[in-house]
Amino acid sequence: MIIRQIKFTGSSPSLSLCPAPDFPEYAFTGRSNVGKSSLINMLCQRKNLARISSTPGKTRLINHFLINDEWYLADLPGYGYARAGKKQISLWKQLVTDYVLHRKNLMSLSLLIDIRHPDLENDRKFMDFLGEHQVPFIIVFTKSDKLSAGQLYKNKQIFIQKTLERWESVPELFFTSARSGEGREDILHYIEKTNSLFKKR
Repeated sequence: MIIRQIKFTGSSPSLSLCPAPDFPEYAFTGRSNVGKSSLINMLCQRKNLARISSTPGKTRLINHFLINDEWYLADLPGYGYARAGKKQISLWKQLVTDYVLHRKNLMSLSLLIDIRHPDLENDRKFMDFLGEHQVPFIIVFTKSDKLSAGQLYKNKQIFIQKTLERWESVPELFFTSARSGEGREDILHYIEKTNSLFKKR
């Protein structure tokens, strides 16, 4: 897939204020500081499309980008940022829950996991939440350039083993590096393939 055009269509504090569900949509979320903004910038080949900050929890709204006038990329708030206040965490959680469960045109959610930490409790809980509600999703491992090939394989096996203790099968896995561009073509091909399944409601 060649990305020719990107339009920022707005930041939404609630599901009701998101753009009309007239195009297939792909959302990205994960634990705070997992590298979500860097990954989105890498996928779209735009340096500052999604804001990058050393402070976790920067994304507090749902940011939508219309790609090629064909599909939406939705940048969701992350989770697990302990330094945010309880009220703020509760609002973020409700926003993401409403979106994930009720966004009609959501084709797939990309759950980002730092490959250096393949078995964190908050990642497991969110993954199980998606499974319980039958939300279509893929696992996108970030920061794969930070590990040797041997450690990368070891951590992959840890994730698979821990997942199969709770699941009958493992979701589709993608390995990415914002620095090297690894995984970009694989994810864009997945989106292009999945777009064909979309029917306007």
